[in-house]
Amino acid sequence: MICTWSKAFRFALLFVLGYLLVVVLAACQPQKSELPSNKSCHWVEHVAGKTCVPDQIERLVTLDSPSFENAIALGLKPVGTVDTQRLTSYLQDQLEGVIDVGESGEPNLERVLTLKPDLILGLGSYQHIYSQAAQIAPTVLLEFEHSGLWKEVFHAYSETLHREDVEQEVMANYRQRLQEFKQRFEVSSTPKQPALFQVSVVRIYPARINLYFRDSFPGIVLRDAGLARPEAQDISASEAQDRYQNPIQASISLEALDQADGDALFVWTSESTPEENQAAQHKWKELQADPLWQQLNAVQNNRVYFVPSYWIGSGPLAANAILDDLFKYLIATP
Repeated sequence: MICTWSKAFRFALLFVLGYLLVVVLAACQPQKSELPSNKSCHWVEHVAGKTCVPDQIERLVTLDSPSFENAIALGLKPVGTVDTQRLTSYLQDQLEGVIDVGESGEPNLERVLTLKPDLILGLGSYQHIYSQAAQIAPTVLLEFEHSGLWKEVFHAYSETLHREDVEQEVMANYRQRLQEFKQRFEVSSTPKQPALFQVSVVRIYPARINLYFRDSFPGIVLRDAGLARPEAQDISASEAQDRYQNPIQASISLEALDQADGDALFVWTSESTPEENQAAQHKWKELQADPLWQQLNAVQNNRVYFVPSYWIGSGPLAANAILDDLFKYLIATP
């Protein structure tokens, strides 16, 4: 009798251990959204696992501004997104009919659920809610290391949404506009060659002044437009990371303000709260009154341009908005 119970106990123990091993191994595998039963789909690998994305997307929810912008650029308007009251100006006219689903970083998943999405799209920073979001709808989280990689990220969104043909059209239009800018610059500006014209890019924070480097979002657009950068700003992402522990920007002191000089200087402020924005605007006014600022060539030549926050955008809509500013400020009008 004792022997029989001993065998039964060992069998039960082995069964439980085997089951636990299966559970642990399954947990270690990349999470995968199941194939929707009523839709054809394609598999997409992303930072949280592998997801089968519907080929025809009708109800998209985006969890951040880059995902919203890239979806819009690809011709797909989300039914819901975060921070609708804070989206920068160039995206505001895209918000009609779009439901707010909470704050960036803290989306309201209950509100997302009510929208019955067929896809949820966000950045890799949302891995902590991936398992919950994936229970609502197929969810894809894409890597976005820094803003200068916006073209690579746009391509990743186009592959995810199965809209590579739209991506090609968007980028072809962007390249065409760049070519037009270069041609018009050579005709109307001094110097005639964009590569001899240095453009400085500065952001004013509430307590500091930052330069934006060559591989930042605006730096990539300026490089595409053939424009030069001041020496202090003409450094790569890897060099900036090594030197400043940031691939796209770094703070300077007032004593080093000459590093912000150029033939033209574009400056903006952009913060997440009204209080921070007010503080940044105050900092900007203080800077304008500083004698060191007034000594800059760009200031003395009246070539300082205050621009909106899309200068640190995340996709082709912002890139084209920057191009609009380059046409507006750097092309002489008859």
